[in-house]
Order: sequence, then structure tokens, then C-alpha cells
Amino acid sequence: GPLSFGFVLGYSSPAIPSLRRTGPEFLQLSDDEASWFGSLVTLGAALGGVLGGWLVDKAGRKLTLMLCTVPFVGGFTLVIGAQNIWMLYGGRLLTGLASGVTSLVVPVYIAEISYPEIRGLLGSCVQLMVVSGILGAYVAGLGLNWCWLAVLGCVPPFFMLLLMCFMPETPRFLLIKHKKQEARAAVRFLWGIDEEQEAEEKECSEVDQGFHLARLKNPSVYKPFLIGVSLMAFQQFSGINAMMFYAETIFEQANFKDSSLASVIVGVLQVVFTAIAALVMDRAGRKILLLLSGAIMALSCMLFGIYFKISLPSPNNSSHPDLLTSLNSESAGANSGLPWLAVLSMGFFLMGFSLGWGPIPWLLMSEIFPLMVKGLASGVCVLTSWIMAFLVTKEFSSLMGVLTPYGTFWLFSAFCVLGVIFTLLFVPETKGKTLEQIEAHFQGR
Repeated sequence: GPLSFGFVLGYSSPAIPSLRRTGPEFLQLSDDEASWFGSLVTLGAALGGVLGGWLVDKAGRKLTLMLCTVPFVGGFTLVIGAQNIWMLYGGRLLTGLASGVTSLVVPVYIAEISYPEIRGLLGSCVQLMVVSGILGAYVAGLGLNWCWLAVLGCVPPFFMLLLMCFMPETPRFLLIKHKKQEARAAVRFLWGIDEEQEAEEKECSEVDQGFHLARLKNPSVYKPFLIGVSLMAFQQFSGINAMMFYAETIFEQANFKDSSLASVIVGVLQVVFTAIAALVMDRAGRKILLLLSGAIMALSCMLFGIYFKISLPSPNNSSHPDLLTSLNSESAGANSGLPWLAVLSMGFFLMGFSLGWGPIPWLLMSEIFPLMVKGLASGVCVLTSWIMAFLVTKEFSSLMGVLTPYGTFWLFSAFCVLGVIFTLLFVPETKGKTLEQIEAHFQGR
């Protein structure tokens, strides 16, 4: 599932230049249309968060995941057969919708089927597969045009549908629906034991599912809810999308001739460090990784700001929206080490993000919500994440114009610092605890 949605996120990077080179006359994208082609996915995903939050509690975790295949394949089919730009937009919106639902359901499914000792490792695999999907799209884009790339995008969702047929529904969901026999069979299939079953059965069968406003007074609902939404907001305001957005330009400044190869390098960096995070997640714990990650990102954004401050020509250029491309070659030439400062800052930033703020907000979202509001609360978190992603991606150029590039990256740095302070004060450590123990922690039991 996350591999499919990573591929959707990475698709626009190689597809836009390919459409301009080899696409038919009626699919030639202007700069503005290309920007919409890239960012419509985030709007679709925000809708997917709302839909997924409702579906995951009504249809169940397994069926919702299987249903995601339809908009994934349908969206790519629309792109392949596009007769006008609106069909391209429709395809991106549909694949975005599927990505939004997947980004909600997969973490929930994984958290509910794993036992505490490996939940961090398996939960981090969500982000690992997302960045692998992005890297896959970049690498495939080196050899395939936009149309064949979309055909390739239909493969991971097909395997998800096929393989989920052999997977059980989560025991917790079955117990909420009072299907005790099926829940027992699922536990035997997943863990090969029945020992935790009795206590869990009692807790889950007492859960009255569905959302009532009175529930918001319950600390086990409003505390994790506020933590989840805040983590998603800080994740997007760290500047990750801005970094990805301008990765190619940054590499061009450092005299990398092949900027699409630079994207692949960025992708490899993310995969390697997300894999490291997954391996240490259950040893180090979530909180320490968030703090370390936030500190690295704050420092990187600060250095990035310094790079722009030194290398930008003159103040009268500062309202130019394409500032990154207008960095004059003389200043880059005169300070030949400077573009490398940018490349190193970006490398450190991606390393920091992949170690903590990339995977952990999604992992915590799947761990901290009580069963009774899991669908709705996760839906609001996903909605927050994708709307913020849309705003940051769409408005980044305007922000660069108003605040200047160095001001923008120093603002991102400030948000990273705020994220660290927030984590220190409010985020609990969930390492090694069962989902029921985490819920009890918020109730003060």
C-alpha cells in the first residue's frame, strides 16, 4: 500500500519533464498547470483521510485496504488514456484519494496486528516503503516515459489486492464487532497464541464504537488527538516538501549536470536513513528519535538560510519568486564551496527527517488513539497532514518572495525547534507498551 502511494508522490517529478518532451500537443503543461499536476495529489489525499476515517470503522481495516486498489488503478488508467489536461488532473486526484486512505489504514492495521516488541519496526516500514516508492518512480523515470511510468504504477496496488486476500482482519476490529470466533482465529494466525486474548476480549467488547461529542471531555481522547494533529502539522512545517520541491535546482547550483540523477541520490538517502530508523525504533524509542531528528533538521535549515543569505546577489532581487534559479552564476562561481554547503545541508536535513519526523508521526498516530475513536481521529490527522502539505507546496514560492529564501528557511528552522520543545513536553514514550497500556496512560491510570 505505502509503496503504491510513494510511487504516486514520486510520479510527477519524472512525468512532468517527460510530458513536455514526448507528450501530445494537448497535454503540454504550462508552469501553473504543472504545479497543479504535482499538488492535486495532496488535495485528493486530504479527502482520502476523511473517507478512510469513516471506512476503516465501517468496512474494517482489511476491506478498506483492498478497496484502495480501485482508485489507484483507476487514477493511473485516466492518466494513461488522458485526452486533455482535466483527465490528467482527475487521475492525480483519484490516485491522491487512494494514497490518503492508504496512509491512514496501513499504520492502523499494522499497529493492531503487531505485538509491542516489534510494533515500532513494523510501523516504521510504512514510511520506508513510501520513500522506496518515491525512489522507484525516480529510477523508473530515468528509462520510461510518462505513459509507461503510469502503467508501472498499477503494479503495486494489484499485488496489494492479491496479497491482502490471504491476510486476516485485525483481532481488535473483529472483537469490536463481537466476532469472537473470527478474532480467535486471527490471533492464532498472527501470533500463534491465545494468552492475551481473554483480557483483550473483555476490553474490546466493552468498547462502544462511534463518536459522541461528550467523548472529547475524556483525556484518553482529547490528549492523543491534540498530540496527533500537532505532530502532523510540525512534520509538514519542517520544510520537507520545500526541500524536495527544490532538490533538483539545489543540485544544479552545485554544478551537478544531471539533475534527475540528483533526485535519485535524494531518494537513496531517504531510503537508507528510514531503514536505519526502523531498525532502532524499538530500542531507542520514539521520543529520543524525534528530539534528535528535530535538532538535526533545525540546524540544517539554519545552514540553508545562511547559504542563501551569503549567495543571494542583491536585496532588490528579493521579490523574485524564482529566486533559487536566479542565484547568479558569478556568486556561485566566486564561492565555489557555497553550493556544496547547500547540498550538505540538504543531505543532513533528509537524514534528520528520515530518522524521526518522517516515520514517527504516522507510527504514533496508529498507537495513541483509543479504539472507540481510532477511525475518526486518524482521519483528522491525515486530513491535517495533507492540507498542510498542499499549502506548503503550493505557497512556497510566494513565501520565498515575501520572506526572502533565507527568511523562509529560518522560519522552517524555528518550526523544527518548536517541534522539539513540543515533543519534550507533551509526547509520551510508547516503546514496548500495548495499545491498551497507552490508552490507560492518557486516562491517568
